[in-house]
Amino acid sequence: YCNCTYAKVISPEVKKDVLRQLSDSGRAFDAVADLCDMSARKDPALQKIVDGGCTKIAACYPRAVKWLFHAAGTPLPDEGVEVLNMREASADEVVKEMLA
Repeated sequence: YCNCTYAKVISPEVKKDVLRQLSDSGRAFDAVADLCDMSARKDPALQKIVDGGCTKIAACYPRAVKWLFHAAGTPLPDEGVEVLNMREASADEVVKEMLA
């Protein structure tokens, strides 16, 4: 889950609702402040996400998320990663896919 703290391109209501529903689910997940910032800093935590196997990322546009990882030198694998777009989908749609 990316909170998109600095870009402010995702509806605050959607972010809040996705985070609440994920927290209420009892399922383990990681939340980061901002993938854009992590990419700019080449944060080593991005490699941990890449190495995590089957991964779902709730953030923004899939193409943007893929390029953020690429720009940080930690490209996402071609398979096994699903990026869910909180800019266009509802919180319920995102959470449904995250927990599927």
